[in-house]
Amino acid sequence: MTTPVVLIAEELAPAALDVLAQDFDVRHVDGTDRPALLAALAQADAVIVRSATQIDAEAIAAASGLKVVARAGVGLDNVDVPAATARGVMVVNAPTSNIVSAAEQAVALLLAVARHTASASAALKAGEWKRARYTGVEVQGKTVGVVGLGRIGVLFAQRMAAFGTRLIAYDPYVQPARAAQLGVRLVGLDELLRESDFISVHLPRTPETVGLIGERELATVKPGVRIVNAARGGLIDEQALADALAEGRVAGAGIDVYVKEPTTSSPLFAFDNVVVTPHLGASTAEAQDKAGLSVARSVALALQGEFVPDAVNVRAAGVVDEDVRPLLALAEKLGRVFTAVAGGVAAEVTVEVRGEVATHDVSVLRLAAAKGIFASVVEERVTYVNALQLAADRGVEVSLAALDEAIDHDNQVSLHGALPDGRRVCVTGMVTVAGAREIRRITAVDGFDVELGADGVLLFFRYADKPGVVGAIGTLLGGHGVNIAAMQVARRSAGGEALMTLTVDSSVDAEILSAAAAAIGASHASAVDLRGE
Repeated sequence: MTTPVVLIAEELAPAALDVLAQDFDVRHVDGTDRPALLAALAQADAVIVRSATQIDAEAIAAASGLKVVARAGVGLDNVDVPAATARGVMVVNAPTSNIVSAAEQAVALLLAVARHTASASAALKAGEWKRARYTGVEVQGKTVGVVGLGRIGVLFAQRMAAFGTRLIAYDPYVQPARAAQLGVRLVGLDELLRESDFISVHLPRTPETVGLIGERELATVKPGVRIVNAARGGLIDEQALADALAEGRVAGAGIDVYVKEPTTSSPLFAFDNVVVTPHLGASTAEAQDKAGLSVARSVALALQGEFVPDAVNVRAAGVVDEDVRPLLALAEKLGRVFTAVAGGVAAEVTVEVRGEVATHDVSVLRLAAAKGIFASVVEERVTYVNALQLAADRGVEVSLAALDEAIDHDNQVSLHGALPDGRRVCVTGMVTVAGAREIRRITAVDGFDVELGADGVLLFFRYADKPGVVGAIGTLLGGHGVNIAAMQVARRSAGGEALMTLTVDSSVDAEILSAAAAAIGASHASAVDLRGE
């Protein structure tokens, strides 16, 4: 029997290599040397990369025997996950390898800003002994605002609690009871900005979070606040932060991430009271060792045909019945729509499956729905394996109801949920299989009958039915270069509550969405991108 070949395309921790060498033929290649990589992939059963090697559709096609692609780190920007899934190739990463390092980096930046550590060090090395110039502030007794209570945000909050701080947080996707368990009080973003002496951002980068803290928000902060961003570039508007620093509204900042990376130029670099680092959140020996060991173990499990906890594509859910498989993508997309329409995560969600398919094991649809529900609201990559844990971390119960009953249409999936304020949300969809084609449709949203393809970029507006709404929306979106591919309007009665759904050809940012809502007096507006995986 031939020993499986594991190709190492970038530097890996020695301990990880030791794990692999026990059972596999470990080979090395320079992943940035494209011809050499493609040639080596032809004989590989697995390939392990970090961030420099591109495993795209071409690379996957060159590896006819490839079974698993492993990224020794958190991100997967350099791996074409859909292409791998289409070829039946498992993709794994190390989703928790750097969370401690990232949290500690945020703490380090906060302390460095509070005590002028970097500028004082530079001055002393330049021959200046000027203690008075670098008088700092204590952290004890201060209010620390945490923007985002995901895994890293929680670790950061726990560490800051040891300093004797008062912790408040903004995260619309965490239940108050869960925050209370952590000793954190949930508040709105505006209140957090007004009350915090220190602010640390721990959010994923999404269309909704880009520019979350901009000129308007920085105009409302508590004078003398110090701000840290070790999460993702672009969450804080760099120019707006520079202006606030210049005006003295913000006393200092610690920045590890930037809109464009790598970068050696930013308006923030001009300030002595700003500590900047070149995206070092995961740059610790321990994080690199954890990442290497994690993916080495996952690769070993995959090549041995065992369950893989950190798989990020469909195979992580195990064997899925062929009759259930067409509903996987639908359930995930419904989860994304559910979160967008709800405007937050429900306290509980029921995934309801109706039709003949309910006689099969449909438990994977619960995972798929949970994956969709949290896909756009947490920093880490959501997988079939970690989706339910993410729900549990936020106090959200996700249950499954399989109803084997005759219905006069295709197999149907619905998501029913109750929000903390008592409001209920429901979305429904179905799949029609025509030969090799799977046609996914959304058929109901909050009691409104619709007929939407479950693909593309969808916009939802809830408003009071009145003349001129369609024209107003079309004019406004057209003025921003947004092309409408399809539009539907459903209403409960003439002049009553109405729901408009649009499919558009490009992403719509929060500013345009807000302007569109204002133009028609909408009580709710949301956007969800169902393109790709």
